[in-house]
Amino acid sequence: MSEKPSDDQPSASQIPDDVWEQFTRDTERDIRSSAPKEPSARARMVTERLRGQQARGEVPPGWRTGPAWQEINGRAARRRKLWTALGVTVAVAVAVVALKPSLLPGDPFGTGESQAAEASPLPAETTAPTAPPAGPDPETPTLDEPFAGSPALRWADGEAGIVLPAAKAVGSVPADRVEQALKLTKKLLVGANLDPKTVRGGRPGSALAVLDPKQPKLLDELDTALRSPSREHDPVTLFSRFDPDEVRPVGDVIKTRGRMTFEKGTHGGVAVRADYTFVYPLVRADGPTEVTRTIVRRVVEVELADPARYQVTQGRLLLLEYDQEIGNSSCFVYDGYLHPEFSSRTPTGADPSGPATDPYDRSKDIDDGDDGDCGTVTRT
Repeated sequence: MSEKPSDDQPSASQIPDDVWEQFTRDTERDIRSSAPKEPSARARMVTERLRGQQARGEVPPGWRTGPAWQEINGRAARRRKLWTALGVTVAVAVAVVALKPSLLPGDPFGTGESQAAEASPLPAETTAPTAPPAGPDPETPTLDEPFAGSPALRWADGEAGIVLPAAKAVGSVPADRVEQALKLTKKLLVGANLDPKTVRGGRPGSALAVLDPKQPKLLDELDTALRSPSREHDPVTLFSRFDPDEVRPVGDVIKTRGRMTFEKGTHGGVAVRADYTFVYPLVRADGPTEVTRTIVRRVVEVELADPARYQVTQGRLLLLEYDQEIGNSSCFVYDGYLHPEFSSRTPTGADPSGPATDPYDRSKDIDDGDDGDCGTVTRT
């Protein structure tokens, strides 16, 4: 292993002596550190517990979707429970440049650049992606790194992920009014999904303030859902809310990715469609530091109508339609909160019955599916 290569090996003969010596020292150290070790008692206990869970058919985090608010009566919001199966393979390379490419002067293979690109933020989403995101290596999220192992690691933080498109006139609607509609839509999204008060289970006052009180029954139904949640009036179909007695957020960052489009509306104004995914890292409120994530994708359609032609409130939005898919939340629980599940705790809610879904896949529209669908996810 430590013998210097002969001159008839062109790939190694060009390596300087000091670089070769550094390589041999590092290689010998790596071999010693990678030697098999007896698993700890804790590791054996965890392994046995996971095997027991698998044998009992226990599954973790779920995925839910639901219809637009006006379609909820008589229909169950579709919720799918999700489970992530991750595997890691390890290969041993014997070639010098494969095992220690950084030893070659100048980084000829660009490994430093690729690693920097992998960790750099993604550009804003302007069109629908054509495929699911390629996830990073499987990693367990921690208090210090709550997005480890998640494609959301490269997403923008909070409001920074809601990038407004350039406003331009739509028919007779001037550009400044289009810009107003876009800003109001962003305010609605922030108030419903990013406002700390909302996320911690409080009343989403800033989101409700954007909606038109003259829209028939809308605010009354939302108030009913917040005050007395039920299957027919479930506030999590529009608001991301967690029970503070059950879980608490990890840090202040909620990862956000999506896009906004606009067109001529049906009420003399401009209609805006927002499609965004939010990723929430959470821990249990009773002490354990195990981190889990809930993924919420929302599609909201609103319109800033023409107050000269319709009985609407100036500067308020009509909520035309909204839908959602929620990954890692107990199925069929209608208490007004999302309920993330933890691998260390026995799952609650209904057993999975639907297909597996990637909660980070934004290349597909939200699936209508069947009522009562409760499936699995491929990752959280």
